[in-house]
Amino acid sequence: MAFVSFIANLIHDPRAAIASWIAMGPLAAYGFVFLIIFIETGVVFFPFLPGDSLLFAAGFFANGGGFALPLLLGVAWVAAIVGDQCNFMIGHFFGQKIIASGKVKALTPERVQETSDFLDKWGRAAIFLGRFVPFIRTFVPFFAGMGGMKWHHFVIFNVLGGITWSTLFVLLGYFFGGIPAVQEHFSLVIIGIILVSVIPAVIAALKASMGSKKDGESAGKHAA
Repeated sequence: MAFVSFIANLIHDPRAAIASWIAMGPLAAYGFVFLIIFIETGVVFFPFLPGDSLLFAAGFFANGGGFALPLLLGVAWVAAIVGDQCNFMIGHFFGQKIIASGKVKALTPERVQETSDFLDKWGRAAIFLGRFVPFIRTFVPFFAGMGGMKWHHFVIFNVLGGITWSTLFVLLGYFFGGIPAVQEHFSLVIIGIILVSVIPAVIAALKASMGSKKDGESAGKHAA
């Protein structure tokens, strides 16, 4: 229950959460940032963690006090890269068993299909592009490992994607988080970041749904 409350507070107000971590000391502050980014990208059970908004809020504190920008970037890079690598290995060794167990409720048939289509469409580049789409970000390395992608192909796009994604959101927070209008409406900005991040996933889901309906109608016509 405490973990659920912790996540709910983090999603609702990442700025307040990070402020409390900083008050606990540098080790706790950087440690929690590393942990959240690592778990979101590295553990297929937690795709709902707020990676984008957390990095944005952390970037604000790198400009407003509490974090050193170079160290924050380094922590975010390592967490994102190691997290995806961990997820890749989980998919490679345990992917089929995890899906068959049905215990990961986030792995709905729709999301499984959506991620598979994403990988089929973009190939290795999906490892990079998937970083910028919530849920897809967590599932892509898992399915890449399960699907037998070569590790040396995966790791190149993993490193590029991890560095680009984390740097982008940290720097957005660093340069724009302190603007008075952003400060006054920080919660709305966070909601906006979440919505913008989710839009590609929604569009992909709609396209997949429309495509399956067309396939069904086409099959029905041929059967008739």
